[in-house]
Amino acid sequence: MFPVKQLLLLAFCCCSFIVSLAQGGKDTIPVREQRRDTPVIKKHHDTPGIKKDTTIKIMADTALKALKDSVVADSIRPVKPPVVVSKPDSVIPVASVMKSTALPEPRPTLEGFHNAMRNHPYFNFYGRGVKITEQLKKASRDESMFYFLCALLFYFGFIRVAFIKYIDNLKTLFLRVTMRQQQIRDQVLQSPLPSLMLNILFVISGGLFLSIVADYYNIVPGMNRWLLLFYCSVLLAVIYMGKFIILKMVGWMFNIRVATDTYIFIVFLVNKMMGIYLLPALLLMAFAKPPFLTILITLTYCFIIILFIYRFIIAYRPVRNEIKLSRFHFFIYLCAFEIAPLLLIYKVLLIFVERSY
Repeated sequence: MFPVKQLLLLAFCCCSFIVSLAQGGKDTIPVREQRRDTPVIKKHHDTPGIKKDTTIKIMADTALKALKDSVVADSIRPVKPPVVVSKPDSVIPVASVMKSTALPEPRPTLEGFHNAMRNHPYFNFYGRGVKITEQLKKASRDESMFYFLCALLFYFGFIRVAFIKYIDNLKTLFLRVTMRQQQIRDQVLQSPLPSLMLNILFVISGGLFLSIVADYYNIVPGMNRWLLLFYCSVLLAVIYMGKFIILKMVGWMFNIRVATDTYIFIVFLVNKMMGIYLLPALLLMAFAKPPFLTILITLTYCFIIILFIYRFIIAYRPVRNEIKLSRFHFFIYLCAFEIAPLLLIYKVLLIFVERSY
């Protein structure tokens, strides 16, 4: 048999253990799922001096303090506008978070519009109108003439480069700057190709000058410029070919071939130089207006007359050395074979102009 004191002691210990378990289950608060914002309150075991109401009050004060701290922190933190991410295929307008405090722009009035137009720095909207007279546009024929003159200059440049010695001898004979004229003349006569090319240049230059003069005086109204140039060139070529043939026949018939050959050489020498010197005048006359064209034509007339007089002067002495010729007979020859054909052509042109009007 067990002792009675031991049994009583064991029973007392069991009862006190059961009572402590029961009291601890009543005083403790069950732990539930709490929000992330509220702080986690650690579990405190009841002490003998603190009651259940005191524990609940401490928990309530702690939760209220944490809520106040979160509200104060949110009010101090600056407000950021929401960030909108736009898709690549669509454009999403971003609305302003804060309301604009700027004042609305004033609407333009009709008076302000008139003032702006009146004070415009570049356009005079309220100024007086400018009267502009309309002019009828005329078709220009200068382009083809420009290319023709370029080709004529290129033609002369080719002669100048290919036969430079011939051109130098020609200038020497024309200006009579040396005493070796017979030797230089023989060298010039031995070059028929550049002589022929320069004669062609004289025919074209002279024909162009005559066509410009005919167009200026309206001798042949309505005729094509290029056709008129062709006719004038052919006329000039026929005149000098006829003169060449007549002088050759006179020299053969009267047995004065040396004198006629010398005169023919001088005539065509002056013609070659005239064809060269007419090129600058033709460049100006082809594109000049009527007031300036009149001055150019008058100056060209004077230049041609001076060349003709110079030709008669330098031709008189060689011809007189070959044949016994007085100045009177030479003047009669000039009137019959040089001046009379020009006057006849001029008379025919005047009659033709009078009939056309």
